[in-house]
Amino acid sequence: MRRTILIFLLAFSCALSFSQTKDPENSAYKINSLDSLKNSTSEMMLQYNLKGLSVAVFENYKIIWTNQWGVKAADYQEKIDQNTAFSTASISKPMVAIVCAMLEEKGLINLDDPIAGYLKRWELPKSNSSNTNNVTWKQLLSHTAGTSQSGFEDYYQGDSIPTIVESLQGKLLSRSDKEIEFLFEPGTSWEYSGGGYVIIQCALEDHLKKTLAQIIKENLLDPLQLQNSTMIQPNEKGFLTNIAKVHNSKGKIIKTGIPITPQVAPSGLWSTPTDLAEIAIEMQKALSGKGNKVISTAVAKKVTDIVTMNGPRGWSYGWQRSLGFGNLEWFSHDGSNTGTGGDLMGTMKNGNGIAVLANGDKPNRLPVISYIEKEVITKLNWDKPIEITNEDPIPLKLKETIKGYYTEILYGYDRIGTTKIFEENNILYLSSPFLAESFSDEKSRMHYLGNNSFKMDNYPNIIEFNLNDKNELTGISISRPDFTTKALELTLDQIRTPQTQLTEAFSENTFENAVIILKKLRLKYPDFNFEKSLNNLGYLFLNKKQTDLSLQIFILNCQEYPQSANTYDSLGEIYETIGKLDFAKLSYQKSLDLNTHNENARQMIARINTRL
Repeated sequence: MRRTILIFLLAFSCALSFSQTKDPENSAYKINSLDSLKNSTSEMMLQYNLKGLSVAVFENYKIIWTNQWGVKAADYQEKIDQNTAFSTASISKPMVAIVCAMLEEKGLINLDDPIAGYLKRWELPKSNSSNTNNVTWKQLLSHTAGTSQSGFEDYYQGDSIPTIVESLQGKLLSRSDKEIEFLFEPGTSWEYSGGGYVIIQCALEDHLKKTLAQIIKENLLDPLQLQNSTMIQPNEKGFLTNIAKVHNSKGKIIKTGIPITPQVAPSGLWSTPTDLAEIAIEMQKALSGKGNKVISTAVAKKVTDIVTMNGPRGWSYGWQRSLGFGNLEWFSHDGSNTGTGGDLMGTMKNGNGIAVLANGDKPNRLPVISYIEKEVITKLNWDKPIEITNEDPIPLKLKETIKGYYTEILYGYDRIGTTKIFEENNILYLSSPFLAESFSDEKSRMHYLGNNSFKMDNYPNIIEFNLNDKNELTGISISRPDFTTKALELTLDQIRTPQTQLTEAFSENTFENAVIILKKLRLKYPDFNFEKSLNNLGYLFLNKKQTDLSLQIFILNCQEYPQSANTYDSLGEIYETIGKLDFAKLSYQKSLDLNTHNENARQMIARINTRL
């Protein structure tokens, strides 16, 4: 009898253990599931030559898993640990926004005020618009002020480093020597502006008579007891010692490997994924109204409320609000400087999220980061299906009208390619280069809501296609009715351009017929830069591994624009890529003949000579 009982208990214990292992809600199962990423991520890092990576995953307002891979520096094989800080680049911006809202809550500033009244060392640039003198903190925080200077290169020991006033004046900047200026009437559009955050930095320091690093430390980092984060720079006393150095796309350390960022507000924060996760969790607790100690609910809501649908189709006072991965609502911000970057993303509800930082350049880190984010969301079952009760069939005329190629309508990132709407097995899909790059999502199903409107998987907004009485497309409207009354209206000319028509021509036709369409487009749009568009198209197909078509397009571009050094330079590049070095050398030489200052062509010829 005793033996029977023992056997029963053992069997029950094994069954219970097995059920827990298979239960997706069981914490042990979740950790085991995430642990399975360790080897696959290592393999991807080797494939993309990424030296170091650190991740923190949080769920239900707690950090549940962290892991680190690789080394702090290629020339020194010390491993990255949980306390190793990275240069976070633009993830600095939402931290500045949070502190600004906290300072307003304390009565020290008013975010609706014109920022000019807080500036002492420097004055806003003159403009034809009278409203620029009244540009507010909120407009600068949300990138709706119209200011230029989108971003900045890092500096290193031995470089001439500008003060923030010199930076605003355009002095000692490698990307531009122009003073910051207003590109449009404040509040009328959206333009990402690191320079706008430098104005905020200048105003805070002038008004409070403290460095921004000290202001952030006193109001956010110290109250949350974050010991591995700072806005102190490497050339200043008190900088961190446990840090990851930055690397170029070849995996080599850039200069000293320790970038100095005088423009602290837009990109000067050093931190760890664990510290960033703690900040996001405090934000999430504040949004839920439970358990927050440092950030108030009012502050959390202020800095995550959507204030504009321009630009990436959803932005707040500091945070991006346009991601919909897993069909969830996120507040997020990425960071990207040369040789370093990452993501911080947290759900608006339930306290889930991911913080990830890496010490490699874009080609090295982005595929690995995208892989980790998608795998975490999938393995932890965060993703939710779009629920539509009794989804109506899409009217045939609407379906036929909207199929085709568009600019990158989901986020407005036209530089990365075009969007395509197509039908597959009687289902409409949208292919977005942004979702493919950022979430490995090659196509998103379009769910019909009625009234010519659709909801897409992994995208938070609703897209309505505007048709006239003849069922002809006239434009689209992009909205988020549950979060804002604002909507973005785009005309037909904004969503279907000569570039999209050119992409469609070479994607959907034989090469010969595509050339005929090109000639018609050149007559229709005489002022459009088809040379540049063909060049971009050649690289687009090259990235898609359609090498033969890519080569045909580059050759065509040289035939159409025989006096362009750039077309021959690009042709030389693809010939070199496919191993036809003799043809590559001839193309580079032709480019050099047309432009004797083309140092790239000269260097490529020298390199090819060593290989022939």
